Order: sequence, then C-alpha cells, then structure tokens
Amino acid sequence: MSKKSIAIIFGGQSSEHDISCISVQTVAKAVNRDVYEITYIGITKEGHWLLAPSLESIADGSWRTSDTSAIISPDATKKEVILTSPSGVSTRKIDVIFPVMHGMYGEDGTIQGLFELAQIPYVGCGVLASAAGMDKVYTKIIVEDLGIRQAEYVLVRAVDVEKSESDAAYMDEQVRRVEEKLEYPVFIKPSKAGSSQGVSKAHDRAELIEGLKLAAKHDTKILVERNIVGREVECAVLGSASDVKASGIGEILAAAEFYDFDAKYTNAESKTVISPELPEGKEEEIRNAAKAIFAALDGYGLSRVDFFLEKETNEIVFNEINTLPGFTSISMYPMLWNAKGMNIEELVETQIQLAFERKY
Repeated sequence: MSKKSIAIIFGGQSSEHDISCISVQTVAKAVNRDVYEITYIGITKEGHWLLAPSLESIADGSWRTSDTSAIISPDATKKEVILTSPSGVSTRKIDVIFPVMHGMYGEDGTIQGLFELAQIPYVGCGVLASAAGMDKVYTKIIVEDLGIRQAEYVLVRAVDVEKSESDAAYMDEQVRRVEEKLEYPVFIKPSKAGSSQGVSKAHDRAELIEGLKLAAKHDTKILVERNIVGREVECAVLGSASDVKASGIGEILAAAEFYDFDAKYTNAESKTVISPELPEGKEEEIRNAAKAIFAALDGYGLSRVDFFLEKETNEIVFNEINTLPGFTSISMYPMLWNAKGMNIEELVETQIQLAFERKY
C-alpha cells in the first residue's frame, strides 16, 4: 500500500514562531512513517514559505537557509505543494495538512482559509472557530450566550491609545471607561496575541496607561479584564462540535505573578499538575463547560480551554480557548490526553483521521 502524503507546516509570522518550531518536532516524531510520507514546510518570521529538508534541520534552525520555496497551491483541482528551487519548479501531491502553528496567521483562520480553498483535508479548527477563538473579545461575545461566567472586561481600541501620543484626552477617556467598570488590579491583553505576549497587570492608573501602550503594539483591539484571584486550570478537548470529548483537568502553578510568556516557556519554576485535587463536582463542571465552549465556537479537531477556579467563591470562570495548543514536551494538551491513556502517537493519528473525516 502506498503511503499518504502529509504536509506539516510550522513557524509563521507570529510572536510564537519559536514555540511552533519546538511543537512541530514533537508532532513529527509521533507521525507513523509506515503510513505517511512527510513534507516539512516552514514559514519564516518574514512570511517566506520554505521546504525544510529534514527534522534535523528544524531542530538546528538550518531550514531557514533552504533554497527551495514550498507553497500550497490554492487550486482545488491540484491538491499540491509547488516547489521552486534553483534547479526548477516541481509539484508534490498532498493528501492532508497538519498545521503546527500558534498565534496570528497560523491559529486565526487565515491559513485555514487557504487549506479550504485548496480543498485539502487539514488538522484542527476551521476558519470560524479559529478566528473567533483567536480573538478574545469575540470569544467572550459567543460564550456570553452559554451562561458560563467570565471576567468582566472593557474593550479599548489601539487607535485611541495611539492617538493619545498627540492628544492626552484620548488616553484619559480610555482610562475613565476602565475605571468606571473595573477595580484595580486589572489585566491588559492584546485581543489576538498568543502565549501571553504583550500582556501586563496594572495595579494603578500609571501601570494601566503603560499596559495599554504595550498591548497596542501587538493588536488593534485591547482587552482590559478584572483580575480573578484563583487557581488556573485547563481542559483539553477533541472531536467535533457534535461529538466532543474532554480530558481530565490540569493546573498551572506559575512561577511569576501571572502566567506570562517567560513563566510559560523559560522559567523552570513554573509547573503543571495533572489531575489536581478539586472541590467536589468541579472537574465535571469544567469538562462540561469546555465542551460547551468548543461546540459554541463550532470547534473541530482539538482545543485547550482555560479557566480560573476563583478562590473566594470556588466558581469556575472561563479565561480563553486555544484552538491550536502547544505540543512541546511541557505542553498541557498532550499531557492531559496521555493521562487519559492516549499517548502522543495515538493523539496525532486521531487528529489526522479527524482531518480526513471533516465535512465542509
């Protein structure tokens, strides 16, 4: 039996480029080489699509010097990748795509739109779920209809923050809006940035202004949220909106004041706990909420849904959904499924089979 051709796409133009280059190695090693022939496509931070010659070239970063471009054809009659090198142009048929990309231009529906134009089966959420899940403001709007508690928030436009450089009245207005609705401390988040890039915590007006300026560098919309004091817990889901399966619960023990990029990926003191002790009934409540949110966004394939367990009330509070969660050695998503008896090889194969089963 001939092997199927799978394109694994990684890198990208987002702030999570380097994390993607780690995640892809975990995924690629789990792909069954007896069944699939792998084409590695790396996207540089500048947006250049390149053929990565090997897994080793991804590990050492030398793929970025590849002299062969690799571009998915949007022509639905072709279902191929176009390879252009100094020796000429060739094509390679693709049966399925596994995007291992986090953040903008990888997890936000843009590249998923290309896959759908090409009509090539692909792993993960579709255009709508990816776009809505990436945008924290619109995720909140969708989840509001489910009756699941969320942190109160104020939306600030980056353009108004930028205008304040020449007219302080613009910043004064944004600060007034925040202070009328929320008490300090507050979290300031770019609506579409991932891995906590551009996120800060403000304890007073001066820190709020600095946080808004920082977030405005990362996105056009800024989410200012009430601080929730409690435990950070996460749940992995897989399947389709009509048939969602949820893992057990994982807990984040952040080394920093909050789980920012450094605490998540570079601080060895940050820890994850699988199957933590929770108040009676809370695990099932979190699992049900995770499935409901995934279904409401019309999720497909995989997602990780994050919550707080508020200290004072023991209520669960929805935080965010990640439609293409990390696959590094310390990533919660594969760890949660491993705890349920599904190892990384089974998890990757399940996602590929879901890609083939997708209905457009």
